[in-house]
Amino acid sequence: MAGTGTVATVALILHALSAVVWVGGMFFAHQVLRPAAASLDPAPRLLLWSRVLGRFFAWVIATIVLLLASGYALVFSVFGGFARVGVHVHLMQGIGILMMLLFFHLYFAPWSRLRGAVARLTAQAGAGRCGAAPFR
Repeated sequence: MAGTGTVATVALILHALSAVVWVGGMFFAHQVLRPAAASLDPAPRLLLWSRVLGRFFAWVIATIVLLLASGYALVFSVFGGFARVGVHVHLMQGIGILMMLLFFHLYFAPWSRLRGAVARLTAQAGAGRCGAAPFR
């Protein structure tokens, strides 16, 4: 039984830390960075958001992997499967899956468009500096 306690401890720590990174990062981006960046001109603001979200989304992908692995480790090795857990665990799983689906939509749709817009702005700025005609 000592092995189960170790699995539970490690899985619970990883699960909690992963949730803190993801949710805390969203809080920081929305409540701190968004208002602070609002005063920037559009081009530098887009570049800032592109760089910040690029780094943050890499962390979110890592937290998704850790949340799934640690959550299912807890369910199956500690609690004995989904039939033996409370409704709160089912709700947590459902909300987590919804958050993951929203993240993947954000990552593959608006985030992809933002990266393209920043790449075009960067190309135009670079062309303007070297005397070449900007891309259209």
